[in-house]
Amino acid sequence: MAAFIAGLMIMVMNGLLPVMGPGVGVILVGVAAALLTGLVAGAINGLLVARARIEAFIVTLGSMGIYRSLVTWLADGGTLSLDFQLREIYRPVYYEGILGVSWPILVFALVALVGEIVLRHTPFGRHCAAIGSNEQVARYSAVHVDRVRTATFVLLGLLVAVATIMYVPRLGSASSATGVLWELEAIAAVIIGGTVLKGGFGRVWGTVIGVLVLSLIGNILNLTDAVSPYLNGAIQGAIIILAVVLQRGRAALR
Repeated sequence: MAAFIAGLMIMVMNGLLPVMGPGVGVILVGVAAALLTGLVAGAINGLLVARARIEAFIVTLGSMGIYRSLVTWLADGGTLSLDFQLREIYRPVYYEGILGVSWPILVFALVALVGEIVLRHTPFGRHCAAIGSNEQVARYSAVHVDRVRTATFVLLGLLVAVATIMYVPRLGSASSATGVLWELEAIAAVIIGGTVLKGGFGRVWGTVIGVLVLSLIGNILNLTDAVSPYLNGAIQGAIIILAVVLQRGRAALR
């Protein structure tokens, strides 16, 4: 989804450049297009899961293939690149910030803070945990399961769009290779952070710690040259398996 949103966003901005000229207005329209695309893509996934009763893993796996193929088609097998003039205007979104802290980090912290509040202190967050723990019990407890599930996927699409908006200024391009293995990193960070795969428990701050742990491990491996960077995916996969094994072992001791 990130690759598709990035590609579509770049195409919209490049297409509007001759009409609107290089400026913040074109960037804002591109941002709006990205957010709208993320919402629509998330809603489609959510409806397929909630209404069509298709497993979420199958839906997201299938849509991932569709989006990557669409990007390849839009780029005619190559790469979609943002116009140089727009790239210079857009670059500060990634490389600048406040008091030495870049905007992506600030946005990440804000999303984590809001996510923790929503998960812990709102009915929506409690309903998400209830559905993940036991869907049937949640239904008997008058939770609108289909509505909540759809809303989570819509929220997911919106957050993917936000991440893409912060990422595009970095390279100013998009291709089918954009975001490769990001899903694996996300899963690893969530599991390391203590979220139970079977549902019922999870902490946003735990996921933040998982992200920091993965980043630390990656930086150490890159600096020491102990492992080839081409094996990063293998390492992340091993971390996921180990974390699941530890989760099951901890559950067995209870």
